[in-house]
Amino acid sequence: MHQRLKPAEASPATYKAMRALDQHVRECGLEPTLIELVKTRASQINGCAFCIHMHSADAMRHGETPARLLLLSAWRESPLYSERERAALAWTDTLTRLPETGAPQEIYEEAARHFTPKELVDLTVLIGLINAWNRLGVGFALVHPMDQGVTGSA
Repeated sequence: MHQRLKPAEASPATYKAMRALDQHVRECGLEPTLIELVKTRASQINGCAFCIHMHSADAMRHGETPARLLLLSAWRESPLYSERERAALAWTDTLTRLPETGAPQEIYEEAARHFTPKELVDLTVLIGLINAWNRLGVGFALVHPMDQGVTGSA
């Protein structure tokens, strides 16, 4: 795999703006492990290896377990996730696959049962942001670190 370009070098101002929004989302009040589960799940759907590597490592630094990360692609079939996490993951799946899903009312209502209006906006912005990062990662063929384990942020 060959990286096509380095987005931070090609457009520093845009990259800086995205990093600022990312920082805001990290500080919005949502649980750090929830944030990383959402980022990892959207990255799985979008096939962004760079982001899966980064956010799996970040999740583990926040105390996430390897089992929950390994089972994340099958979260619906695993009892390891709380109702709040399930609502967030369902919202992540539907918004990441928006053209196919149309964001059904029942998924929204379940998310609204577990998140305040502010949290739901923050969660939705988080999902949109990780999808934007995934487009940079996949579109420009960003390559994750080549170690055999998930050891840290890239």
